[in-house]
Amino acid sequence: MSDSFCHLHVHSHYSLLDGANRLGDLVAAAKGFGMESLALTDHGNLFGAVDFYKTARAGGVKPILGMEAYISPTTRTDKSMNGIREASYHLVLLAMNATGWRNLKTLSSRAYLEGFYYKPRIDIELLSEFSEGLLCTTACIGGLVPQHLLSGRADEAKKVASQYLDIFGPERFYIEVQNHSVADQARANPMLVALAGQLGVGLVGTNDVHFLKQTSTKAHNVLTCISMGKTLADDNKMTYPPEIYFKSSAEMRHALKAFDGAADNTLKIAEMCNVELDFTQKYLPHFQTPNNETPEDHLKVLAHKGLAERFPDGVPREEYNERLAWELKVIKDKGYSSYFLIVNDFVQYARSNNIPSAPRGSGVATLLGFCLGIADVDPLMYGLLFERFTDPQREEDPDIDIDICQEGRGKIIQYVREKYGHVAQIITYGTLKARAVVRDVARVMDIPLIEVDAITKLIPGGPKSTLDKALKAEPELKKLYQNDPRITQLIDYGK
Repeated sequence: MSDSFCHLHVHSHYSLLDGANRLGDLVAAAKGFGMESLALTDHGNLFGAVDFYKTARAGGVKPILGMEAYISPTTRTDKSMNGIREASYHLVLLAMNATGWRNLKTLSSRAYLEGFYYKPRIDIELLSEFSEGLLCTTACIGGLVPQHLLSGRADEAKKVASQYLDIFGPERFYIEVQNHSVADQARANPMLVALAGQLGVGLVGTNDVHFLKQTSTKAHNVLTCISMGKTLADDNKMTYPPEIYFKSSAEMRHALKAFDGAADNTLKIAEMCNVELDFTQKYLPHFQTPNNETPEDHLKVLAHKGLAERFPDGVPREEYNERLAWELKVIKDKGYSSYFLIVNDFVQYARSNNIPSAPRGSGVATLLGFCLGIADVDPLMYGLLFERFTDPQREEDPDIDIDICQEGRGKIIQYVREKYGHVAQIITYGTLKARAVVRDVARVMDIPLIEVDAITKLIPGGPKSTLDKALKAEPELKKLYQNDPRITQLIDYGK
């Protein structure tokens, strides 16, 4: 093995209010240290996986897609535990191939849908069912195996580790060790090494990376205080060890020198993980038409029938025929005929079940939607342009936003899921603007509100406003930053 190293336990800002790493910074650090591969293992989610994959590929680093999952000590539906510490434990899962990536996504989704209790949780049953193509490590001292060992339950630790071994086999299961100069960790490590020897499995060393540089420790403490509603002066605030930064290969090999093979095995695991994501293909569901018609032909029949029904005499005016022909051609050329048929199908299903539903936005500008009955707004009457929805020159895919009554929305989603397969629901990530960051950090630092108000008034508003831009644009803010150590810290933490 070389003297290099691969970080396999890494958190980004998608470990919400816990990880402080930006994806681009992680990739740049790995590249700068000469590391060929890098994993992302955010807490209980895959929110950053695709962004990380693209960023890593662009940066010349092989991405390893993973997750630090939460696993229930009993079952994922058991909510009898006394708080979060008893309800879930950590487990690192890494995707080795396309099957593993699919299983990782399934585990993440099922954890939220079926196991959410404080955190999205899986259990041994789910892990057994969706283990193919995945590699497993016992995680940090928040894992179930080390927690059993620290609590004097060596037999239980061996039992749980044996379950993982039975599921993954010796090639895909590792006992994880870390060295952060933490007392419990130092106590657990010899027991973890002994357990690995008993079971005949390998050790792997990680650093549980939460921030980029050791100098970022205080800024990370601010982040966790924001998360927990504490201040830096609170004696009972959550603090992380200063060692959980993105260390170089030499630093990691030095930290893990007491654990035979633990550093080398990171490179071995990196070689085993080879997920390739294809962004060149579209994976739209296919509408099953009657009589073996093509989706394009079936859509055309429905559209002309619907258009005729919109006129009292059943004879559309020529401008409507011309507009419909154009829209059908554009949709056909873009390969979106099935999509329109599917949207029409679930909208009509909703209405037949007395569930109010209607489009909004650019989808209302389509005559095709008017003909099918998706919308009841005549776009020609109101001068609405189809090009608001899409045109041949636009590369991005069009979509139709449908508002569905919340009382029946679940029924419609289930209908689509059962008829067409998986339904992916979107998420919005909230980020703090410059003024909001200053207010949150100032609260953690116990800076009086009257001072905070004065500072925020010096920061320009708007979505593209940043603290760096504010310092350049506002001389008074720059003066405070340069002359008041508290404000210097406030702005630096906020960045």
